[in-house]
This record gives sequence, C-alpha cells and structure tokens, in this order.
Amino acid sequence: MTGERTYLDYNATAPLRPEVMAVVCAAMDGIGNASSVHKEGREARALVEKARQSVAGLVGVNSDGVTFTSGGTEANHLAFRQAAARGASTIYYSAIEHPSVMEAATLASAETGVPVTEIPVEEDGRVSLAALENLLEHAGERPFVSVMAANNETGVLQPLARVGELVHAAGGILHTDAVQIVGKAPFDMKALGVDMATLSAHKIGGPLGVGAFVLAQDAHVAARQTGGGQERGRRSGTENVSGIAGFGVAASLSAGPTAAEQMRTLRDKMETCLTASVPDVQFFGRDVERLPNTSCLSAPGLKAETLLMQLDLAGVAVSAGSACSSGKVARSHVLDAMGVEGALATGAVRVSLGWTTTESDIEKFCDAWIKAVQSSNRTSSKVSHLAAAEG
Repeated sequence: MTGERTYLDYNATAPLRPEVMAVVCAAMDGIGNASSVHKEGREARALVEKARQSVAGLVGVNSDGVTFTSGGTEANHLAFRQAAARGASTIYYSAIEHPSVMEAATLASAETGVPVTEIPVEEDGRVSLAALENLLEHAGERPFVSVMAANNETGVLQPLARVGELVHAAGGILHTDAVQIVGKAPFDMKALGVDMATLSAHKIGGPLGVGAFVLAQDAHVAARQTGGGQERGRRSGTENVSGIAGFGVAASLSAGPTAAEQMRTLRDKMETCLTASVPDVQFFGRDVERLPNTSCLSAPGLKAETLLMQLDLAGVAVSAGSACSSGKVARSHVLDAMGVEGALATGAVRVSLGWTTTESDIEKFCDAWIKAVQSSNRTSSKVSHLAAAEG
C-alpha cells in the first residue's frame, strides 16, 4: 500500500527499491562515460561491469553473456535479430507471447523471409507440447523458437525444460522472454536449456528503461543498433550507467530469498474471498502452476474498462491484461488463445502482488471488486445468484 492507495500491478512495474534508488542517485552524481579511459570513465565502467555480473548471476550464466538494452522490448527485438544470423529455417512463437515478441518475430520474418508460425496453447494457458512437436518435425534444420517463461497476464508457468528438450532435439535455438519470472520463481537458463533470454529491470524493483539480452553461452551477436560499438558491438549507444547500476542492485536483491510464499498466501486468500462472495468468478490458469503473485479473473457480465475505473476511484490499482499497450483496454489475445469466451474475457482484470503487499491491501481489493460487481449491469439471474451468496 502506498499512502491511501493500494498498488496491485507489480507485473506492469514494481516500485523502485530503496537500495536501488540510493545507487542510482549516487551513479548520477558521477560524470564519467563508461567508454572513456580516464578515471571518471573507469569508475563508470566499473559500475556497469559490477551490474553485469549481478544480472548474470540472477539467471545462472557468465557475465559475458549479458548485453544491456533499453528494456525488454529492445531485448526481444535483439533476440529475433539472431534468428537469421544463426541460420534459422523457421521461427515459432507461442500464441500468448508479449506483443513485443510477436512484433519482433513479424519484423524478423519480413526482413529475412524466414517463415514465422504461432504455436497454440492449451485451455490452461500452457503451450501445446504436442503442437510444438508436430511443428518441429517440419521445421527444417534449425528452428528458432520463442516461448515465454511466465505469462504476464495469467502468471501461468510454461514447461520450458521440456520445450528445450524438444527444440534442441530438432537442432533448434530456444529463446524465452523471462521478464515476468525473475525475482518471483526460480529461473536458471542452463538448467532449463534456454539459449537466449530477455530481462527488464523495472519488473524487479529496478529503474525503468533498462533491460538485458542474455546468452547462456558467449557467442557472436548480430547487432540491430550500430554506431559506437558499445556492449562489445552488440548494442551501440552510450550506456545508461545509473540505470544499469540500479538494475544490478535489483538483480542482487532478487537473487536472494523472496517473499514468494507470502505473496502466494495472500493471492490464494484473495481468490477464496472472491469465490465466497461471487461464486461464478473464474480465475484463468488456476489449475496449473502459476507465478505466486498473479491472478487473472473475471465473471460473466463484467466490463474491464468500467471495473478499472471503479477500482481506481476506490484507491486500488490493477490492470486489464498487459500494461504495455499505451493505456488501451483491449480484448486479451492471451485469453483468446486459451479459448476463453469473449464475453467473459471482456471483464478480465489482472491482480499482481509484490513485496510491499499486505493483508489489508488484499481486503481492500476484495471489497472494492465485490462492490463493483454488485453495482454492475449483470443479468438478473447473476445478480440474484450473487445476492443469495451474500445472504
């Protein structure tokens, strides 16, 4: 809770950690360019390299595999730049990917002529392994596959280890958008068989505008952004030293013990509370493993846009699906891919908890959401059902 507001939108962005703020402010007091050879430049370079080691440690790789970017979107585009450069015969991505992955795949295909195909998902939100296996049989010598580690809307964890086995057996390359999983659940690139991953600082309490493209093994990277040759020629542009330094601190804090079980307990309590008051509420992906902090829910007859306004007026901040669409409240392609009925998907909101979330935050959200449902224009049968439940 922040003041009188309750913030439950951690999957959109997490509050800046105090330890990160201190390091960012200290770095901004410096004047060195990390590419300069004088003392000031060397001090800036030391901050960047220290952060590189911390980010690498977060995902179980060596520091030479980390390339800093402006965020997860740029990192995803850099990842797909490697498809043709590594001789990809085809590109596959799951139907529930973040829009930046979908756009990066489309751009890579348009630029190189490498065909791109969407991998369907099951009703529970997990990628269809049967469909992937079938696609890989016709993929050619080197498929490039992208499957996110955890979905940003539902929190559903993907079977990455098995996906990696299938992709590598077909001679392919596996990329994963790991933006949502780090800091919330274990993620080790090498153990999972992930070749490339993308990260974002602000999802783990770091600064906005900093991310990373990460390789499990050091290798040549075909740059999308060229110029001064920074980041070993992988991503030109003067380094955002203060942001990168903050990313490093956030990564170090996220690599230690997390509040995962506390978040899971609060999330489950919320879902139990809402079910008791609104029996026809549905939680998407609830029957499979999810991130401990995420719940995507709806009930028949609701409109997410109206709900968000009512919750905001009640002092509660949540999202409708991804928050990376310039403020738009649109139908979720993730829920569409899962086969969720359109009328139900229209009312879906995402609640995502974090390290500052308290029991009172959950109680406040439950009270506000239930009141919003009671005041909505649901069908008379649904309203009667709710009234009976409220008893």
